Amino acid sequence: MPGTSDTAGSGAPDPAYTAAPARRVFVDPQGPVMVEGPIEIALEDGTVVRSDRFMVAVCTCRRSRTYPWCDTSHRRRARAVPPPEDGNP
Repeated sequence: MPGTSDTAGSGAPDPAYTAAPARRVFVDPQGPVMVEGPIEIALEDGTVVRSDRFMVAVCTCRRSRTYPWCDTSHRRRARAVPPPEDGNP
């Protein structure tokens, strides 16, 4: 629930949550998830990657060549000249 602490079931705060400060996450529906860093990400294969940057872009589309970090591959390329609508050049 927003604005409340996670609890361990006994009503007391879970020590795992109270030991570290909260991180701010910004969600962009058209792009990456922005996280205030530094952060560590545990990947599916068990490896852990770390970024010490103050703001980190985390890829959500899996198109990035630097996954899990975003390289803006989610952006669509705009055409320089739109195709004719009637099919005639």
